[in-house]
Amino acid sequence: MNLVLPDVSFMPLLPILLVLAGAIFSTLGGFWLNRRSLTLVNIVMLLLSAASMVWLWGAGADVPRTAFMGAVRADPAALLLGGTIVLGSLLTLLVSLDTAYRARVSFAEFDAMLMYAITGCLLIAFSGDLVVMLIGLEIMSLASYVLATFQDSRRAEESGLKYFLLGSVGSAILIYGIAFLYGATGTLNYATIAERVSVLEPQNVGILVAGALLVLAGFAFKVALAPFHQWTPDVYSGAPTSVSLFLSTVVKVAAFAGMLRVFGGALDVAPGWHSVLQVLIALTLFIGNAAALFQTNFKRMMAYSAVAHTGFLAMTLLSDRVSGGAAMGYYLLVYTLMTAAALAIVAALQRSEEGFSIDDMRGLYYRHPAYAVALAVCLASLAGLPPFAGFFGKYLAFQAAFQSGYIGLTVLAVLASVASLVYYLRPAMLMFMPDRTPAREYAYGQRPATTLAVALSVIGILLLGLLPNLWYSWLADPNTWRLIAGT
Repeated sequence: MNLVLPDVSFMPLLPILLVLAGAIFSTLGGFWLNRRSLTLVNIVMLLLSAASMVWLWGAGADVPRTAFMGAVRADPAALLLGGTIVLGSLLTLLVSLDTAYRARVSFAEFDAMLMYAITGCLLIAFSGDLVVMLIGLEIMSLASYVLATFQDSRRAEESGLKYFLLGSVGSAILIYGIAFLYGATGTLNYATIAERVSVLEPQNVGILVAGALLVLAGFAFKVALAPFHQWTPDVYSGAPTSVSLFLSTVVKVAAFAGMLRVFGGALDVAPGWHSVLQVLIALTLFIGNAAALFQTNFKRMMAYSAVAHTGFLAMTLLSDRVSGGAAMGYYLLVYTLMTAAALAIVAALQRSEEGFSIDDMRGLYYRHPAYAVALAVCLASLAGLPPFAGFFGKYLAFQAAFQSGYIGLTVLAVLASVASLVYYLRPAMLMFMPDRTPAREYAYGQRPATTLAVALSVIGILLLGLLPNLWYSWLADPNTWRLIAGT
């Protein structure tokens, strides 16, 4: 009798285990350490996680390490997307060092929930089958629901409850879709699904299409594709700003990493979902940009901006896995830097967690010149203006969709990007106009951690805009994405 040992290797899990260790330490360490000390420990754990990803890359990314019979994969795509997740998480923790007390979330449980959410995000990026992806998605979602309600205010509780209720429906739809996919293919492994989809028996095609569309609807909620985006403006504006930063960057990166695994890999040649995704993207581009035009609160404008950028990002899924994956990987990093810096500035200056109105931003340059210039750079990059990194990110997304034959959708995306100039440039111009209103934000104080986060983000936006190959050269390698489904 041959004894088959389980495929348990902890090396591919190292980046995830380091973050999980930080989460457990925050859960237990709150009894004898203050919150600031815990945050510094978690920053160190995230840096160690990033270092472990670099080590795994150098140890042979072309032959990725796997665990649990391929259920966890430390392949190049996982390492690159995981790096973006860790970067966004570091920026969140840096901002929270200066703003947690004022936002009334300065306690150990905040750090614990944040690290648990990051653990789930990394599990999604490193997943090799639908079960691990679902586990990561639920860990991320449950922790995010709690984070959205941590602040002691009615607005935060309302936003968290709405997020939980709608998120539960989205998760149920996703699980139902996974059951359909298993029924059609007889497996939950990405690589095996990809193999069986191309030779599927006719009677199972309908089940496969139904499963793919249900999974698409579940993911559409997580990334805020219209019409599944209704929770976004209320949650982003009601949650503490540091949490809004996390939800709009790290959670979005993780959800798109899962979509890339499923639709760019396992279901790449499956019928049906491409056409539906085109409709969702068109709705998202129209609704996100149109709604942002009429917002008077800056945080709500950034929420609808996040919806609009979801449409641009989703366009990359319609392309082949190499060009689409490279475009998505670049866009996700740039989007994380742009959004994180903009919300970090809001978190540093706002008098209340509602943020400040766009009209109240008039004259910001005369009160906080460095923050005003940094915010203007972020807004210009979000609008896609050269020479900032957002321009190249949108260009790659448009190019990927156009070369795959989606010409009409690309034209719509270009028009939507032009329309976004209105709501991005309005606050940018107001900041440099003469100051005729009383200050609506706190006076500039000692915020070294937030200033560091903003400075790093702005430097990244400028460098990636002027020298895009610093990051894109890693992404453009076909070997980075050829194993996205494990094959």
